[in-house]
Amino acid sequence: MSTPRFLSLPPGVRRTEIETSRGAFAALEALPGSGVPERCPALLVPGFTGSKEDYLAVLQSLARPGRRVVAIDMRGQYESDGPEEESAYTLGALAADIRALLEALGPEPAHLVGHSFGGLVTREAILDAGARPLSYTLMSSGPSAITGPRRRDAEALIDALPRVGIHRIWTEHMEPDARANGVPEEIIGFLRSRMLATSVTSLLTMAREILNAPDRVDELAKVCDEADLPLLVLYGENDNAWSPQIQAEMAERLGAAKVVIPGAAHSPAVEAPETTAGALCDFWRAAECRSAR
Repeated sequence: MSTPRFLSLPPGVRRTEIETSRGAFAALEALPGSGVPERCPALLVPGFTGSKEDYLAVLQSLARPGRRVVAIDMRGQYESDGPEEESAYTLGALAADIRALLEALGPEPAHLVGHSFGGLVTREAILDAGARPLSYTLMSSGPSAITGPRRRDAEALIDALPRVGIHRIWTEHMEPDARANGVPEEIIGFLRSRMLATSVTSLLTMAREILNAPDRVDELAKVCDEADLPLLVLYGENDNAWSPQIQAEMAERLGAAKVVIPGAAHSPAVEAPETTAGALCDFWRAAECRSAR
């Protein structure tokens, strides 16, 4: 799971809720220093076991050029409520939520970023829910089901969660791992609260979805080409989920721009925030100039 390095809200960032036609979603909202957005907004979607706080370190930098930037908890994650029906957490249902969020940020189109599992969700939003953002970024995501060590983690969660429950998984596995990695106590407290507040049904369903997602890259390439939708594939040079090679091949198949973040692994917005924010701002500016022509 992505582990924020700090929890204090930067200047210009606040906690809020985004009301949509499909309900309310917990969010972090960043506004430019003037408080008056002059550029198109952006919507940032986290990954599996993640939350809006995964974007804390980039929000202020992304908003500074003059835009409203919103990072959300998906339905069932952390502070966004969700039902106990598995149907609420399929890729299709979550994709419909993303379209509703984009509409709520309107009327102008917004830039869309999906991290990891959030990349699979936002892809479905474009392919099946009819979402049409101003630009689309896949961050540390892949063409299909998760691979490598992260796949084994998802399989282990599906096996253990119904048997022992989330409290025991946290206490016996996740918390000791965090301490072994030197995570500060304040951050461990946040990670505990986030994990225990997340819907167990959502965890199980999302885990199944990330293990079984089909390859829809060619479909996405066709739709984005027809819609003239700018695409960016951004990932860390040391990603341990979908490998850098897999993501590079996906970018080529999509005809997308590609940015590899030096020194980062699976969470560039946490591990290299300024480089990541700079790459996103450059891409968004180019997309806005292209849209204006």
